[in-house]
Amino acid sequence: MPSDGDASGPEEGPPRPDVVSDDEAPVGPSLPPEAEDGPAAEEEETDIGPAPPKAKKRKVLQFEAQYLAALPDGVQYEQSYMHRDTVTHVAVAPGPEFFITASADGVVKFWKKKDLGIEFAKQYRAHLGPVTALAVSADGTLAATASTDRSVKVFDVASFDMIAMLKLDFEPGALQWAFDRGDSTARLAVADRESGKIHVVHPRSERGEEVRGTCTLHTAPVTAMVFVPALRLVISADERGVVEYWDPETCGAATEGLKFTFKLDTDLYALARAKTSALALAASPDGARFAALCRDGRVRVFGTATGRLARVYDESAAAAAELQRSGPESLRLEAIDFGRRLATEKELGAAGWEASLAPGAARPALTFDASGNFVLLPTLLGIKVINLATNACVRVIGAAEGGERFLGFALFQGGAPRGRKLLASAAAADGGSAAAAATADPTIVACAAGRPRLFLLTRREPAEDGRDVFNERPVGGLAEGADEALPGAAPALSLPAGAVIHTTRGDITVRLFPDECPRTVENFTTHARNGYYDGLLFHRVIRGFMLQTGDPLGDGTGGASIWGGEFADEISRGLRHDRPFTLSMANAGPNTNGSQFFITTAATPWLDGKHTVFGRVVRGMDVVLAIEKVKTNPRTDKPLEDVRMINIEPKASVE
Repeated sequence: MPSDGDASGPEEGPPRPDVVSDDEAPVGPSLPPEAEDGPAAEEEETDIGPAPPKAKKRKVLQFEAQYLAALPDGVQYEQSYMHRDTVTHVAVAPGPEFFITASADGVVKFWKKKDLGIEFAKQYRAHLGPVTALAVSADGTLAATASTDRSVKVFDVASFDMIAMLKLDFEPGALQWAFDRGDSTARLAVADRESGKIHVVHPRSERGEEVRGTCTLHTAPVTAMVFVPALRLVISADERGVVEYWDPETCGAATEGLKFTFKLDTDLYALARAKTSALALAASPDGARFAALCRDGRVRVFGTATGRLARVYDESAAAAAELQRSGPESLRLEAIDFGRRLATEKELGAAGWEASLAPGAARPALTFDASGNFVLLPTLLGIKVINLATNACVRVIGAAEGGERFLGFALFQGGAPRGRKLLASAAAADGGSAAAAATADPTIVACAAGRPRLFLLTRREPAEDGRDVFNERPVGGLAEGADEALPGAAPALSLPAGAVIHTTRGDITVRLFPDECPRTVENFTTHARNGYYDGLLFHRVIRGFMLQTGDPLGDGTGGASIWGGEFADEISRGLRHDRPFTLSMANAGPNTNGSQFFITTAATPWLDGKHTVFGRVVRGMDVVLAIEKVKTNPRTDKPLEDVRMINIEPKASVE
């Protein structure tokens, strides 16, 4: 299509030399085409040999940039909020614009989506046992939770009220709402955890607990279900890998809208043939596709109407190791970071993800975006965004969070009407669509393996003053360092809040955290005033990791505190090694702090809980990076050319 600046007609140009006027045309009949072209000339131009294959046209997705603008892109989570126990499930209700989270202690929390971020609305101690399933209806009006206490609780999302309590004579497994906007009956499918039966109840009716129908197509316990409003059917998968389509009204096999008669004509037995089963199912908004996250680490994408397998993505630990060995540089990690992630992955994947399937553990999930062109997967590297049209990974959300293995997550792209308008505008015009997408504040709320927190991943970077909100009082070991005052600690107000490290390569300005770690800041600033650090070497420098100094011996074995020995760690849950330019104490194990400290040059989450973070670099990042690049002894990591601190100057403030 021509742009607005293109001319409406062809450009004028000089007359063609091969075109003659009528006055100059030769007299007589023209030669026949064969004589003009000449068969001999045709033979001369013919190539001898087999013709090469035609180049395949590269697939592209029209308006891909606009669709991606409606998705989060942060490599770090922006903010996190607490539960008092491991967060097991998260969900989004797009219509009322709520997030719902559940935890291993049976608590369900409602969070209202604001223009930017979320705010807490209400919580329920809904169950006596861990929440094992959470489902939100397609229109976002109803939510339901299940637990090992053989109960299902039903909530009205807009008013965040509990409207029904169902006592069951079986332990519920997977849950799925099976009705669409405008239906007169709100049907809830509840799988029996011990058998292959799926019971359908109408919790809004007077006899909400009464079973109105039972689907008996499965012979093994059902592990996952998803409702497809466009085809008015439920897709369910069991422990043996069998996938079934069924009608929630009749509880029999679904037939309408499908392009096959027999399952043998489909690939719906692909999971069973691979001897795996589905951990989670998701369907695209238009119902054209559904995806299964399987216990073998693979994600399989099917065409819903045909039942044919369209894509398989291998996200197993073995595939990740191969990618680390021979994949593109952009997807490779530092060896230490990758090793830590791989260890977590192997723990999860042991015995077919049994750890994640246990009651009280975070459950994995996957989802499609509102356009249906992208599928989002939880992986070792982060939450991958796969373009189904081009079959390419276009983004990894949360890639820098090596300390978190995101499992369950839900995607918010705007309320139902606003989300559709957003995507329509993105497909209608280039100009301004990205800005329109940004105004909807696309957000992923996620839970991670073994974490009592829900994480928000957005299009914004985390704030400098901390991103982990302590909305709950920490329990057990988490309270240490957060609530207990250390004996002998100096008052925070009497301690400097910053310092300037003068080095032979330039100045580094750091902000200190005297409120969170008063003894560490007191030790650091007192040594600085006393001249203890004057002239000391940066004795250990590792590119992509950190620079270490503070040892009067210059070899990493010396140094003492201002009290003459070692002192205890001051680990704060709100201060983490989650970004480069973090100032932290070096030690030889728990509670062995002396005088040595280091500055990170990358996110180093494996150090969390092991080293005391007591500051951040606010100016002089270029100096840190310059020191990082010096040549070092490959055996000792000591710079070949001396880099020294001249002195350290404490400051009351560095603002």
